[in-house]
Amino acid sequence: QVQLVESGGGVVQAGGPLRLSCASSGRTFSWYGMGWFPQAPGQEREFVSAINSNGGSTSYAESVKGRFTISRDNAKNTVFLQMHSLKPEDTAVYYCAARRVVGTEIATGKYEYNNWGQGTQVTVSS
Repeated sequence: QVQLVESGGGVVQAGGPLRLSCASSGRTFSWYGMGWFPQAPGQEREFVSAINSNGGSTSYAESVKGRFTISRDNAKNTVFLQMHSLKPEDTAVYYCAARRVVGTEIATGKYEYNNWGQGTQVTVSS
């Protein structure tokens, strides 16, 4: 198991940027594929981005392609989500998730992840 702690959330105006971080502790970070899943009030937690264990492969939801960039620093046990051109509909609690992998596969389904952080609130004002 890994422990995940998100940070970097806040209030930002529409069109602005924000960078989220997720620090991992416990097991070897490079054993895990990572993902970001926002959850808006009254809605399901949904996939926005994932990265494989060595950072060589990424995936994005259509709604964030060209605006969000996921990256990771295995030496610092941290995954990032750089968000640009934020929209009010991006408002949500953003959860970081980890999935133990054998190879370098990437996962986009929330039920494929079994380690979750506590979330960080992102609010985009119009």
